[in-house]
Amino acid sequence: MTKPLYTLDAVLAATGGHADGITAPAINSITIDSREIGPDALFVAIKGDRFDGHSFVATALAGGAVAALVSEGKSGGPGTIVVPNALASLADLARAARARSRANIVGVTGSVGKTTTKEMIRTVFAAAGQTHASIKSFNNHWGVPLMLARMPEEAQFGVFEMGMNHAGEIEPLAKMVRPHIAVITTVAPAHLEALGSLEAIAAAKAEIFTGLEPGGTAVLNADHEQIDLLREHAATAGVETVVTYGFAPGSDWHIVRYETVADKSFAEIQHAGSKYDLVLNVPGRHMVANAAGALAVSFIAGVEPSVALAALATFGAQVGRGQKLSFGDEDKPLILLDESYNANTASMIAALDVFSSQTAVGRKVLVLGDMLELGEQSPQLHASLADAVNASGAQRIYLVGPQMAALAAVLGSDAVTAHIQAATEMAEIVLRDLAYGDTVMVKASNGIGLADIVDKIRKRFA
Repeated sequence: MTKPLYTLDAVLAATGGHADGITAPAINSITIDSREIGPDALFVAIKGDRFDGHSFVATALAGGAVAALVSEGKSGGPGTIVVPNALASLADLARAARARSRANIVGVTGSVGKTTTKEMIRTVFAAAGQTHASIKSFNNHWGVPLMLARMPEEAQFGVFEMGMNHAGEIEPLAKMVRPHIAVITTVAPAHLEALGSLEAIAAAKAEIFTGLEPGGTAVLNADHEQIDLLREHAATAGVETVVTYGFAPGSDWHIVRYETVADKSFAEIQHAGSKYDLVLNVPGRHMVANAAGALAVSFIAGVEPSVALAALATFGAQVGRGQKLSFGDEDKPLILLDESYNANTASMIAALDVFSSQTAVGRKVLVLGDMLELGEQSPQLHASLADAVNASGAQRIYLVGPQMAALAAVLGSDAVTAHIQAATEMAEIVLRDLAYGDTVMVKASNGIGLADIVDKIRKRFA
């Protein structure tokens, strides 16, 4: 018989809460969304940027939740567990889940590729044993404790993503997760507005080392200029074992050959005198680098390379992160590359490189939106995309957002089909222009809202 996620007594012991009128003996799921009530659910009423979960306690209980974790003075009554602060108690529950776990735990952060790398590691681990991993990009001050609190006691592997916008955000998450393996996918110009420099970004990412378990391993992508600085931070944190991966000569997991054929990636990776042939169902040099990281992590965690490589061969791009969709007849389809979830200069250039390898029956169309949180360097970083855009072979270029003015200026008015401030206005312009046979890529920071354009293209051409 499968163990419950938590007994009610275990929840009360972890949180120090007071239960009122709860009859269910066990909790088997945890949610912060009253619209997503799972079996024997505990609804945690946290206060977010837009909504206060305490306003939805009655809805959650009426919808099937067996209990609600609520902050003192905010809510109460039958069906609730009252604590001083619901978010802090969710973190307590997460720490309790970690304390009882015997799983091999991996923490992943980085400026680019952390969600994809996390998903690759999850794919490999799932082929080797019971695996629990963060969903979507639940990687912040409430997402990490929620994901950790959901980890079953019997899980053999756990994979958790950690993100940040400011210095000091990753350290408490890392100390909560306490990974055996800490991965940094890269350091790139993201969140410059808050952090100011690549060196500061590297230091913020390196906070993950503060939570690394004694004897744990740091796994670092070596394909960026901050690699030596990350090594220094690891040494300062007392990390004794550092493993590198990437295209950089001397990497422990060295990618020595790479090619894309028919939207698949093929690579040879060398490690400790052995050669491994990697196949992915997604194109891109950056995807191969992410997979090399996942291969390194799985090897350290004790997964046979043959198992890892077979699992990675099934991996395809995720929604909003390079997913390729085809609509219409096979002889003249509209091809959509959905890169709408996020963007900084590194991910933009990587996506444009993939786009450059795409062929089209009709035209190649780019829809690019602002890269956010780049601070004073934003104009020059947007302008720096010009060479990659020109090399992509795009015949129609649509730009969205005020920061894209810098790129528009460098490309010139003859090259830019349209530059609009809002995604809602651009959607109709693009839809009127697109036709079956075109290949279109959509990419921007999530806050620009280009996912709406993707949705409208899907509805129009599906």
